[in-house]
Amino acid sequence: MEEGYTSLPTSHLLGSVPAVIAEEKPSAGASQSLPANLQVFPPGNGGYIPPESPLGGEEQAANNWKGFCSLSSYTPYFNVDTDVVVDRIISSVYPMDEFSRKIDGSPDLYGPVWISATLVFMLAALGNYGTYLIRKRSEPNGDWEFDVSYVDWAACVVFGYAVAVPAAFYFLLQYFGLNANLVRLWCMWGYSLFVFIPASLFLVVPSEIFRWIIIILAGSASSWFVYLNLKVSTEGSDTRPLVVSALVLQFALALFIKIFFFS
Repeated sequence: MEEGYTSLPTSHLLGSVPAVIAEEKPSAGASQSLPANLQVFPPGNGGYIPPESPLGGEEQAANNWKGFCSLSSYTPYFNVDTDVVVDRIISSVYPMDEFSRKIDGSPDLYGPVWISATLVFMLAALGNYGTYLIRKRSEPNGDWEFDVSYVDWAACVVFGYAVAVPAAFYFLLQYFGLNANLVRLWCMWGYSLFVFIPASLFLVVPSEIFRWIIIILAGSASSWFVYLNLKVSTEGSDTRPLVVSALVLQFALALFIKIFFFS
């Protein structure tokens, strides 16, 4: 009997502990060859990972011809923290705050898209409200109807300008032999439109002189912002007429906003 009990497998008995198998530790050289999948968390700049950083290296650059039509190439430019966008908006109103330095190596498209969409809504809504105030001031008993076409015009003008004008200047700068960055130009021109958002709030005042003063101030500030930042990008080259033409186009946009939406 004793011999029979000793032959039973002890690994299935209640309370038995399985034997510990020692695992082989990799050598120092082998541990260095293992792939590291750890992410750096949190990023040191408030959650914003620039597209040029190693963490965003899998995305195609939007400046490459293959990346122009790829949505994935623009994804990193929307990975931006709110504090970064607010800081850049403040710099767009105060051009001396070195806006070009803040977007060097880390331009974003979230701010420009948000600013453009907000400006479209403001121009369509406040443009109609401004015409309503003027109509009621001149004809208190007259009829007034909301002009829905303001929405279409505002969307076409704002988004068309914010996309086409920087793209045109990108190709012109490339033609003159300058290494321009298309996303950087989109970013700069997009933030230059922010000043028209608070200006549109004052343009509803039913006073033509006051409206012209507001649009001249807003157009001058926006034009000067574009001029300074484009001048920094083209420093050391003979492209002064190109920079001046950008200033004139920006001021022409301000005049169009006043004449079409607030007249």
